[in-house]
Amino acid sequence: MAAHRKSAHRKPKQRLFTGSAARSAAALALAGAATATAATGSAQAEPRLTTAQVKAKVDQLYRDAEAATERYNGAREKAGEAARSVDALRDEAARRTALLNDSRHELGSLAAAQYRSGGLDPALQLLLTSDPDEYLERSSYVAMAGDRQAGAISGIRRQIAGIDQVRARAEDESAVLADREAELARHKKKITSSLADARKLLHTLTAAERAGYEDASGTGGSSGTGGTSAAPGAVAAPNSRAAQAVAFAYGALGKPYVWGATGPSAYDCSGLTQAAWQAAGVSLPRTTYTQINAGQRVSRSQLAPGDLVFFYSGISHVGLYIGDGKMIHAPHPGAPIRIAPIDQMPFAGATRVA
Repeated sequence: MAAHRKSAHRKPKQRLFTGSAARSAAALALAGAATATAATGSAQAEPRLTTAQVKAKVDQLYRDAEAATERYNGAREKAGEAARSVDALRDEAARRTALLNDSRHELGSLAAAQYRSGGLDPALQLLLTSDPDEYLERSSYVAMAGDRQAGAISGIRRQIAGIDQVRARAEDESAVLADREAELARHKKKITSSLADARKLLHTLTAAERAGYEDASGTGGSSGTGGTSAAPGAVAAPNSRAAQAVAFAYGALGKPYVWGATGPSAYDCSGLTQAAWQAAGVSLPRTTYTQINAGQRVSRSQLAPGDLVFFYSGISHVGLYIGDGKMIHAPHPGAPIRIAPIDQMPFAGATRVA
């Protein structure tokens, strides 16, 4: 009886699946895991953006790229200045070194002459000379030569110190140049990244939607009509220089936007306005945020053809006003230079150059 009670409390052994049963259980487990993963992935997947959302994001990416382009343009100008400064300082150091070598050669010649004439003790030379007066006169020349040698040595020391200073300045400017080049690389990376993201988003649209977006004027905001055909001189410019700038802008209609470009085959927004006024004999700074300070500020109600019109809070876009509420500008990659209403973008200010 005791043995019977002991066996009654013993737990039954669990049977392991073998053969086809094991394979069936594994298949069911994998199927369940796949279903759970698919459900999780579906829950985390981003919803497809609407056409309007895609266009809004592309507009923002283009604005980001343009703001980075203007910073790139500014950094490139400063890098150019630093490079020219480094070259000038290196040239100056080379010229000073050549002069130093000439001074050293002159000093060496003087020392050799003194050595040749001073082989005997001065008292013995006086005793041996047949003309003491001649000797005393010659010795005064030797003393003068000694003074000259001392002056030459002092001059050489000053030259060496000056060369060291120039070389130190060149090293400092080289460090500035390296910083500017690193800044250029950062802005370039931002520009190319934003433009690549914009292209990816545009490819989520249909061909017709993309065409509609690229045909629209401006860089964002409300859509409007624009084009590359207009009658130059419809609104009179206030002076001959403004007229020349406007005429240049009309001549650039249809040319492509390329970031960092200043012509003649392509332009970015500030590159176009700079080139237009350059054609009129006026030198403008390179960037939007410096061009806005290149003349007299005018209100929107006072705009005249040739004025520079700026947009967005960061002053990241500029166009050339042509009258009748319109401008010529370089919008963004894929949108060539064109005429557009100035109310398509948030107006930030205007400047009259001349």
